[in-house]
Amino acid sequence: MSTRIITGVISAVVFLGLLILGGWYFKIFVALIAILAIAEFFKMRKLQILSLEGVLSVLACLSLVLPIGQTFFGMDSDANLMLFTFFVFIMLAAMVFSKNSYTFDDIGFPFLVAFFVGMGFQNLIAARQADLYIAFLALFMVWATDIGAYAMGKNMGKTKLFPSISPNKTVAGSMGGIIITVLVSVVMYLIFKSHYPQFGLMRIVIFAVLFSIISQIGDLVESSIKRYYGIKDSGNILPGHGGILDRFDGLIFVFPFMHMLGLF
Repeated sequence: MSTRIITGVISAVVFLGLLILGGWYFKIFVALIAILAIAEFFKMRKLQILSLEGVLSVLACLSLVLPIGQTFFGMDSDANLMLFTFFVFIMLAAMVFSKNSYTFDDIGFPFLVAFFVGMGFQNLIAARQADLYIAFLALFMVWATDIGAYAMGKNMGKTKLFPSISPNKTVAGSMGGIIITVLVSVVMYLIFKSHYPQFGLMRIVIFAVLFSIISQIGDLVESSIKRYYGIKDSGNILPGHGGILDRFDGLIFVFPFMHMLGLF
């Protein structure tokens, strides 16, 4: 437990410090996290990250994560999407020359992973560029969900939420995550009200409930993936917490939904 707390505090300080600093310091930091997340996915599937599909998956992911520009070689098309497509087509072309070592099904995994991770972290950077306090709000919603679910589930959880996917998650833990997220979000709104002029208190509460649920779905999705591959944690880079995906699964889901709802 002490290891978990120490790791959590240090990680939060580093992450929040770079988030506040912003600019290319934060973008490069997020890019490194994205690369580690891709590497964890490849390790789950027992694939080498230093392979053709691994390198192309990383490049495709980074083409989404990093703000490259609004045009692609002067053409009026989105540079991020076009670069992602370019790397996919390289891999498709590799089927012709690979003598059946790469199949169409094989190519699906690295680029679904690249898209999933890439879109999540792309929207994290976009939120920071749009409004520091929106990024703060999302982060604390996700973290409050994790803390509330862990505390309530450990002390009061009896009824399992999805035992076939994650046997340790409980209905009480899920409700606890939502309740703590609402409380944290309301406190943040009251303290930083001037930074959320477009929100009312009721809207903040609705967002807190919605994004807490979405964060938990992201967590369950990752649990389902890990169960499919027969592993407990996505990695061990964060002592007491597991891997990058174990810590960022909720965020990868929440930020794109925030963008879709027009919060940034």
